[in-house]
Formats: sequence, C-alpha cells, structure tokens
Amino acid sequence: MELFYASLLAFFVLSVTLSFHFLLYGKKSSSRLSNLPPGSTGFPMVGESLEFLSTGWKGHPEKFVFDRIARYSSSVFRTSLLGSPTVVFCGAAGNKFLFSNENKLVQAWWPSSVNKIFPTSTQTSSKEEAIRLRKMLPNFLKAEALQRYIGIMDGIAQRHFATDWENKDQVVVFPLTKHYTFWIACRLFVSIEDPSHVAKFEDPFGGLVAGVLSVPIDLPGTPFNRAIKASNFIRTELVAIIKQRKLDLAEGKASPTQDILSHMLLTSDENGKFMHEANIADKILGLLIGGHDTASSSCASIVKFLAELPEVYEGVYREQMEIAKSKAAGELLNWDDIQKMKYSWNVACEVMRLAPPIQGAFRDAINDFMYNGFSIPKGWKIYWSAHSTHRNPECFPEPLKFDPSRFEGSGPAPYTFVPFGGGPRMCPGKEYARLEILVFMHHLVRRFKWEKVIPNEKMIVAPMSVPEKGLPIRLYPHKA
Repeated sequence: MELFYASLLAFFVLSVTLSFHFLLYGKKSSSRLSNLPPGSTGFPMVGESLEFLSTGWKGHPEKFVFDRIARYSSSVFRTSLLGSPTVVFCGAAGNKFLFSNENKLVQAWWPSSVNKIFPTSTQTSSKEEAIRLRKMLPNFLKAEALQRYIGIMDGIAQRHFATDWENKDQVVVFPLTKHYTFWIACRLFVSIEDPSHVAKFEDPFGGLVAGVLSVPIDLPGTPFNRAIKASNFIRTELVAIIKQRKLDLAEGKASPTQDILSHMLLTSDENGKFMHEANIADKILGLLIGGHDTASSSCASIVKFLAELPEVYEGVYREQMEIAKSKAAGELLNWDDIQKMKYSWNVACEVMRLAPPIQGAFRDAINDFMYNGFSIPKGWKIYWSAHSTHRNPECFPEPLKFDPSRFEGSGPAPYTFVPFGGGPRMCPGKEYARLEILVFMHHLVRRFKWEKVIPNEKMIVAPMSVPEKGLPIRLYPHKA
C-alpha cells in the first residue's frame, strides 16, 4: 500500500511539472494538432494517468488499453499520461511501425529525474549512454558467447537452492527470485559471487528501485534522496572493482572473457577510444538493474502458473528429469542441455505472454508523422502495450487460455509476442534471460512440487508484473 501511495504522489507531481511545460510551450504546436487520433485527455494536469496506473495495481493492466480500443473503434488512440499528451499504438501493426522507426521518427523516453539517480560521467544524457551501451553488448550477450557461462549459472543456482529453498516448509518466492537473478548478474557482469559481497550490493539496490518510483524531491530522508545516495555508493564500489580489474588484467590474473567488465575494459569504440572507469561504472550499474529485475519477475510468474497448472508442471518435470538423468554426478548443465528444454521454454514464453514483465514502453516523437491517417505531433509521447497483442484473440486465439503449444514450430506471428520489445531496442539480454530462467526451472522442478499459500493471489504491476504478496508457497520435496 505504501508503494501505491508513493507511486500515486510521484506521478501527480510529475504530471503537474510537465503540465506547466505544455501550458507555456504548447501553443506553438497548435497548428499541428489537427486530425489527431480519437481519444480524451482526461482530467486537467493528471490526464488519465490514475486510471492507467490503477488498472495495473488492481491486476488488470490490459483493461486501460482494451476499453479504449472498444470505445474509439481504433487501434491507435489519444490520451494524456504522466503530464504529457500521449498516443497509444496497439496491435502488431503498431508494434511493427514503432520498432521499425526507432531513432527515425521516435526514440526512447523517460523522465529527466532518472538522470539524477543514474547520472553519467560524461556530458551526454542517460539516454545517449544507453544507445552506446546497446552497441557494445551484443558481442557479449549473443548465444555463442553466453554458452561458456551456463555452467556458472548452474553452480550459482545449486548454491541458491541449497541455501534459500531446501529444508524449508514455506518460502516467499519473489524475494528469492530477485536474489537468484541478482547473484547471477553480479557474477557474470563483475565476477562477484561471494554471498556476503553480493549482499553488500543487493541491499542498496532495494532503495535504488524504490527511489525511481518515488516523488522526485531531493531532500534528506526522502526515498528519492536515498536512491541518489545508493547510486553513488554502488558506483564508488564499482570504480574500486574496475581499478583492481585493470591491474589484474595487466598482470594476467584476470581473463579477458570472464565477464562483461573485462569485455568493457578491453573493447574500444569506433574511434579506437576506451571508456573511462567512471563511465564503465555507470554502465555496469544500469546492467545490474536491467539484468535481474525482469528475469526475477518472470521466474516468480512461472512458479505461480506451475502451481496452478499441474499438467503443465508434469510436462516440465518430465523434460527436466530426462536431462538430469543423462548427467553424471556433479556434471553441470551445458548448451546441449539447454537446447533440449523446448517444452520448458514454451511454458516460460506462455507465462511471459500472459504476465509480461514489462507492460510496454514510452517513446518520444522526434518528428511530425502520420500513422493510420492520423497526425502524430513532434514532442508527443507514444506508448506501446504488450497486452494489445498478447491478449488479442486476433493474435492468440483464446488468449486467456494457457497453451504452450502456441510457441511450437515457427511460433507466433511477427510483432505479436513482445516481452523483450522489438526492433533496434529489443532487449539485448534476451538470450541471457532465457538461460537463467531455464536453469532456474531445472533446479526448481527437480527438487519440489509446491502449492500457493494464498490461492487467489494476483499479479499486479508495480511497475513490473509481481505477485501482490510476494507469492508465499508450501514446498513438497521430491523423495530421493
């Protein structure tokens, strides 16, 4: 409930701030406001933000979009969100248009307060730094490069389940999935895997995420202020790690391929320049957040759905036990094992269709353009919604039915299944997420069956899909 009110107040303050901006400067664009998509701007200053947010808090994030598609008989409609005039693009055609015009007609957008929590050491914005980072990551995060890290993920998963799950009658799932994915991120990004060292980083991250969802007022004691302090603490720690790694690489004590940190230190840009230590710390900080938040949401959702669907659980269990029986004692999972987890991945994809970790994303129109006969003015925000295709019967027949077979063969049609986005901004960590999710499923079903303590617990949006109460479950270990 505290998160509800904090988020509500944060968006109200942001709405008021941005509304004054548009009152002052919006008149300049009046000539471009003809032939807009159908819709409503809602209440003054707040717009329709409260309804947009509350549908997610109540566990029905798709309602905001589908109610308006029906009301306006249009797959594109106008609203006002976060104090900005916004156009919502729906359906596969809308996704294709946006993803295909990234950095041509639209670009990523987030509030300027993000730069205060995640400052860059350069004179560029967080958005520009994110673009640079995306150019660097594919070489490390592509499937061929990640194969060498499967054994490391497997080893961490074994330690995680032995410490946090085994010999317990009941656990709360979401905090554990966050710990698991953060542990893996620490190891693969900066080679930290000692539990005490991981905890040193993990604790400040809670304040960091809470600050992003808080009122952007930098006063002592406020969540926003604590988030800034947490960011500075983590970045200082990372710079110390980076300095030591540079020495270790020079002395041959570290490997060029052991993690993303080594990769960044040894990779130059198109001009042959290497990044400064503080700049690398900025990027590692962003990766540690992005590298575990969405995957932890998906892992928790998988636990929920497998508890509710025993026949699906049995299919995953049979597949994973066949793989387990083929391994020698102490042998770690490898790439061939992952490739055999076809049904398990289909299940994970169906979970992400019904409970996408990210509901959608905002874009900023960088030029005036036309879409479906409507004018989209420069400077307006654009929002695409995963639910507009994931729960659309035209894209997925019987959309509320859990059916992993949708992902067999060639799978869903292009631009309909978008839990990782699409186009130039498709999540570069898609394959990384697939590996840590499948390793998690392997160890979970091998060890346990389980049931939900709260049978009707909902998934809510805050701002990712999360169990409303953290998903407490009772564990029933398999007999040896």
